Amino acid sequence: MNELTTRILRILVLVFAVVLASTIFYHLLFQDYETENATYYVVQDVSAFEGVYVRNESVRTYAGTGALRYCVNDGAKLGIGSVIAEVYSDEKQIDLRRRIADKQEELAMLNKIENPGTSEHAQPANLSALIREQYRSMIRSRERGDLAGMLGNRRDLTVYMSTYEKITNPDVDYAGRIAALEDEINRLNAQKTAPDQTIRADRSAYFISYVDGYEDLLKADSVRQLTQEQIASVSDDGNGSADPNAIGKLVDAYSWYIVGVFDNTKLRLSEDDTATVHLESLSRNLRVKVVSLISTGDITRTQAVLRCDQFTYDVVQHRTERVEILRDTVEGIRIPRSAIRFKTLEEEVKDESGNVTTKQTEYMGVYILIGESAEFRKLDIIYEDEDFCLSKLGAGSGYVSLYDDIIVKGVVADDS
Repeated sequence: MNELTTRILRILVLVFAVVLASTIFYHLLFQDYETENATYYVVQDVSAFEGVYVRNESVRTYAGTGALRYCVNDGAKLGIGSVIAEVYSDEKQIDLRRRIADKQEELAMLNKIENPGTSEHAQPANLSALIREQYRSMIRSRERGDLAGMLGNRRDLTVYMSTYEKITNPDVDYAGRIAALEDEINRLNAQKTAPDQTIRADRSAYFISYVDGYEDLLKADSVRQLTQEQIASVSDDGNGSADPNAIGKLVDAYSWYIVGVFDNTKLRLSEDDTATVHLESLSRNLRVKVVSLISTGDITRTQAVLRCDQFTYDVVQHRTERVEILRDTVEGIRIPRSAIRFKTLEEEVKDESGNVTTKQTEYMGVYILIGESAEFRKLDIIYEDEDFCLSKLGAGSGYVSLYDDIIVKGVVADDS
């Protein structure tokens, strides 16, 4: 390499070093961007209120004398002519039928254990696993206050444990107990007498065994006309005007309503929206539809009517209780409000005839850092809060994407 070539290379290296140093110096002084990563975010706003339950209900009564025996559970679906209750002269006949039912339940359980198919196909290891699972299920039912669930778990646990004992101990035999139960059931059945009165359903409906006195006030057909004062006056203990001879009530429709006053400023629910509610007495959530929203004059107090189509024993045990309404979960890209800017973009638009024109549209967006340059990206807002908003995931080309470096402070971001 001759001296001239060496000199030229030295000059080029020197120029490159000067340019690099100048670029670094310029960005340090004039393009000191502060960025924040565009991350995935989930929000679910909640608003709690005292909810009042409204159903179309009609009270059923009896003469008021004699012992009453219910033949259906709360929340049960009745057909025309279904037996709701029976009236006897005293409690003895009711106690007799309860004893017969207990004996029949035990007999059915023992017959299941003694069934040859149960013993032939049951394996001790599988039964041990089922016993542990049923025990855990019974504990969970107890913690939830689910008495019916606990009883079911106990029956299954008894079957599994007895079956395990039978297949691991050849001397275990329930045939004698089965014969004794059959004889006892026959003896008890011989003592039964016909009820003095049988109360039947006169139409297809659902049954609730308690009456609280609000049946005439709280009607589904007039739920929109309820006032704040009427809603606030409802108590879970009743209003003291219930008929003392009432045996329960029939509910005409499967749908029922929750009314109450809540803060809708963050939820921003609209009529016909669907949402999720959590009831204080219920372990699982329910889906509801927003039927009506009425302004009370206070932005933080909106009177709502919510319709629910899930009707079970659990939801008929109260007239009013604490309700939490949850807006459906919203997933998106978290955008800090300090980064939001507006920019007018020129776009080509094609009409129905295929003619192409250009128009200018102002978009909300952010600047992101690509290398050392700031580029504008649009936002598709799906949720807003005081400090941030959410942009739609996968909105498409030209929109902000996950893990973009959003410029929250810098020359271009501040001056654009």
